[in-house]
Amino acid sequence: MSVWDELIGQEEAVATLRLASEAARDIAQDRPTAPGRMTHAWLFVGPPGSGRSVAARAFAAALQCERDEVGCGECAQCRTVAHRTHPDVHLVVPEGLSIGVSEMRLTVGRAARRPSLGRWQIVLIEDADRLTEQASNALLKAIEEPPARTVILLCAPSLHPDDVLVTVRSRCRLVSLRTPPAEAVAGVLRADGFDADVAAWAAAAGQGHVGRSRRLARDGDARDRRAEVLAIPASLTSLRACLEAADHLVGSAEGEAAALSADLDAGETESLQVAMGAGATGRGTATAVRGSAGVLKELEKRQKSRHTRTQRDALDRAIVDLAAFYRDVLLHHACAPIAPAHPDYADDVVAVALRLDPTGALRCLDAILACREALDLNVKPRIAVEAMTAELRLP
Repeated sequence: MSVWDELIGQEEAVATLRLASEAARDIAQDRPTAPGRMTHAWLFVGPPGSGRSVAARAFAAALQCERDEVGCGECAQCRTVAHRTHPDVHLVVPEGLSIGVSEMRLTVGRAARRPSLGRWQIVLIEDADRLTEQASNALLKAIEEPPARTVILLCAPSLHPDDVLVTVRSRCRLVSLRTPPAEAVAGVLRADGFDADVAAWAAAAGQGHVGRSRRLARDGDARDRRAEVLAIPASLTSLRACLEAADHLVGSAEGEAAALSADLDAGETESLQVAMGAGATGRGTATAVRGSAGVLKELEKRQKSRHTRTQRDALDRAIVDLAAFYRDVLLHHACAPIAPAHPDYADDVVAVALRLDPTGALRCLDAILACREALDLNVKPRIAVEAMTAELRLP
């Protein structure tokens, strides 16, 4: 299967990346190529679920591909990139709230070396919008003075200066991705073996996000969490109900983050303790173990940051579902011939629409967007969500 097959509904982007991959192959083999098709820095932008990181990984595999049909998905280069084990492809996937300057300097330094196995040294930064200002400046220097065989791939939600530094954006070639249509996502789920009805429902409920649609199709807990969130709008009939809903949203996100972090944290801590000599005997062991305190403290700091990021991501998924619910309320008022995001909650949408006019629905959407912005500014989740649910109270 070609590496491009994972890009759903992105024909224009695939065509651009194919031509660039072929040009990169010719450059690596010292063959003549059309000017302008390949450059050293690329920026993939698009809404959540559009496949920014999928496109960047597919491009990285195609750049390293050994065959004339670049991006075959079958050669050793393509497979190692897909499994994230290629020594010349450096993935930066933020686990915490941001990507710091020290991590970026280390990654850029490694990428400045000549390729050891593939044709190119590739830096792939997922969620480049989480780069700190200092990290962005460190990256900018590498983009301005790139080594001959280094390619930098960035993924970000938009071109807004809050997401990507203007000077970084201006030096990258842009690849714009769109939210894939529900039918295309449903086709992927059917290919995964899901029933046609389940695939159609999950594709609609996932709102064009392939990963989320897959999770909803296969994970009962994810479906239960979605059901609990979508039951909230019709229940907000009093201030007490609003506060209880906020408590539930925040508590559910905290519980999900704790469950995901528990096993990871325990395994990392145990591995580090063993590496630092815990449980060993012999000369110098006690000194080594005492010296590990600072390293363990740094690990705990990273784990705490990852836990916070996981909690925020879980909360954001719930907020996006709420926003789509009020979008459906507006569609109901407008009698628009557009497929709703939550067709299985049509009764609740009608019930809320009877109590909220279009202006009220827009006010609710503004409150949801304000909550997302507050969370991005590191407002305490409980405060931000309580303010949101209070605004969503039904008249």
